[in-house]
Amino acid sequence: MRVLKVVAEGLTTSFRYPHFMQQIHPSYQMPPPATIYGHICSALGEWFDPKGVKVSYHFTHHGYFKDIEHIIVLSPTKGKLPGTKMPKVLEGKVNPFEREIFFQPRLTLYLNQLAWEQAFRSPRYAVTLGRSQDLFTYTHVGVIELKQAYCAYFEHTLVPHKWTLQTMSGVTVLMPRYLDYGRGRTPVFTKYVALKERVHLPREDTVRLSNLSYGPFWVDPTTPEVKGEYMGLAFLSFIGDDDDRLSLA
Repeated sequence: MRVLKVVAEGLTTSFRYPHFMQQIHPSYQMPPPATIYGHICSALGEWFDPKGVKVSYHFTHHGYFKDIEHIIVLSPTKGKLPGTKMPKVLEGKVNPFEREIFFQPRLTLYLNQLAWEQAFRSPRYAVTLGRSQDLFTYTHVGVIELKQAYCAYFEHTLVPHKWTLQTMSGVTVLMPRYLDYGRGRTPVFTKYVALKERVHLPREDTVRLSNLSYGPFWVDPTTPEVKGEYMGLAFLSFIGDDDDRLSLA
């Protein structure tokens, strides 16, 4: 299978949990699929129909730190402007908060859309990942040929939640999968497993279940070979049912 491989690197980035508003802004350990969707849109210069689009990604960084930022909350004072309902003065209250930020992040993105190669070579808007001030640059854009293998390793990536029965490791996360702009940016959340440490699949120390598929996996033959295996890719979709989203081959 031929796919588009894009490598983006930056100085800092952060992926805020959407339900934390004040005092502390913890970050997801890797970009949610909804963030990847927005990142692709910035390169294309327009919203795209997510139907049939498959992505897989590998995200690393060189550590993280905490920074102090602030937001200004405005509130009206007493008194109105003549002939209007507008307040004469708006008072601002500074609310400081702590944000987790990743240092020197690197994203390797795989897409099943070969026609988008030129868009990533000449992106329409500034390349960012996460916050608008976290500028990135594309250090590699090209088409590669994936191979299939019955053994592969997975690391620093996001995989479907039902893979927990195979990986027996990782952290379960609830992430925004897609923002429906046709319904006022209504978010759709989905459970995933975030794999940081390297996992070789299929594992020999677990009981195999008859209802699960244990390969073959799509692998990137340009990645480092470990124990005779290449890095595997778990392709995710932005919309569709679970069977569609979890499809590999």
